[in-house]
Amino acid sequence: MIKNTLIEALGIEITNIERGKVTATMSVDHRTKQPFGLLHGGASVALAETVASLGAYELVDKETEGVAGLEINANHVRPKTDGVVTATATILHQGKTTMVWDIKITDEQDRLICVSRCTMAVIKRNK
Repeated sequence: MIKNTLIEALGIEITNIERGKVTATMSVDHRTKQPFGLLHGGASVALAETVASLGAYELVDKETEGVAGLEINANHVRPKTDGVVTATATILHQGKTTMVWDIKITDEQDRLICVSRCTMAVIKRNK
């Protein structure tokens, strides 16, 4: 499912998936930096939506439902120039048609790099 996707292109590695919580890491390198050498905000948002999407997918009936990002916001609170960041998504609300996820992205010292909130749509699949 991850091969040939943005997840693979950015080097995102899923480290834990459980009901209501997902963790993943991403290197801060040439794939994820902006031209000034800092972690690109868009890469952080892609990481945040990835963990929220995977978490939401784990909570739906995979035979009849899918998920898609409906809205995402992010506050970039600390710059990062190298190393690895870790995103942890936890569910705040699980409804029949939407879910809301809280995502915190931290560095190796557990300092907050980015905080995000993502609303996921639960989509009925046609059989």
